[in-house]
Amino acid sequence: MMRSLLVRGMLVGPAAAAVALAIAWIYGEPQVGHAIAFEESRAAGHAHHGAAAEPAEEAPVSRTAQQTIGLITAMGFYGVAVGGLFAIAFAFAYGRLGALGARATSALVALAGFVAVVLVPFLKYPATPPAVGDPDTIGGRTALYFSMVALGVLATTAAVIAGRRLAPRLGAWNASVVSAVGFAVVLAVVFRLTPRPDAVADGFPATVLWDFRVASLGVQIALWATLGLLFGHLTERSLARRPSPEAVAA
Repeated sequence: MMRSLLVRGMLVGPAAAAVALAIAWIYGEPQVGHAIAFEESRAAGHAHHGAAAEPAEEAPVSRTAQQTIGLITAMGFYGVAVGGLFAIAFAFAYGRLGALGARATSALVALAGFVAVVLVPFLKYPATPPAVGDPDTIGGRTALYFSMVALGVLATTAAVIAGRRLAPRLGAWNASVVSAVGFAVVLAVVFRLTPRPDAVADGFPATVLWDFRVASLGVQIALWATLGLLFGHLTERSLARRPSPEAVAA
């Protein structure tokens, strides 16, 4: 059963990535173009005021290749990876969340995954358009971002476990509220203590930055929502002929 779930996740993942890719093309890529134009304009201004202008280096990959085959490839691999991990999380959760069926479990796993992997790091380190950030801070910002992803996963997992253990004593609703408050308190403390490097160049258009970040978040929402709904639908149909959900959780 675990093998079939894993294969299903790795097939549904690219389908979800295709939906996210459409959002990225429509809403994200125009903002990337604006960001690159801003960087080129600023570089031309510096060269104009400088003593001597250095010749511009040709990009190793053309802009057309970046926004077509490059973006398709990246989203495809990302979809496969997320789909596989999603299937493992589903197999662990199914049958352990009360009487929830495959669709409801899949939706909750997708929501928890989105919060842990996307929303938590986004709230502290939101997406920044390429060609805009200070190159000297890329390494530090990357380390901080993935540290926040790890924190999101740990905090979300701890909140779910705490909610399940408190439910018999407090009831499902009160246990959910207590675990959610604890989750928020932990994040508030960590957000207050962690640094936030300034990665946006002076004079960068605020509307472009806002639109890029909204588009980035929209891409992730589309991916996780499609993954949760489609995986749950297919898994429910597959499990309809099986005797009980305990076979999946075992």
